[in-house]
Amino acid sequence: MCSAAKLTICFGLLLIMSKVGSVAARFKSIDYEINGRVQGVCFRMYTEDQARKLGVVGWVRNTRRGTVEGQVQGKEELVNSMKNWLSKVGSPSSRIDRAHFSNEKEISKMEFSNFTTRY
Repeated sequence: MCSAAKLTICFGLLLIMSKVGSVAARFKSIDYEINGRVQGVCFRMYTEDQARKLGVVGWVRNTRRGTVEGQVQGKEELVNSMKNWLSKVGSPSSRIDRAHFSNEKEISKMEFSNFTTRY
């Protein structure tokens, strides 16, 4: 009987550990487009630097519309920090008029290995 109780406890611990592991493996992905004075003010360079500091992955690029767009992936709280930075901080000389976020979704693994500037 003692071994049956131990087996039940072990099974319970394994179940808990598997749930914790699956929660830890969840990531968030989001696309963004930033409007305002964001081209010609080192916005992409500062975005790449901030993303690396936070530990998120993805990309950033200028558009023909005069905006900056990209994608960020990582742990939810880190992606949320990056969203806040993109919508309120940016580069020192930038002026952010509007930050539009779309295609927000949960992903099981990240599609990028780092954060890069695309041309």
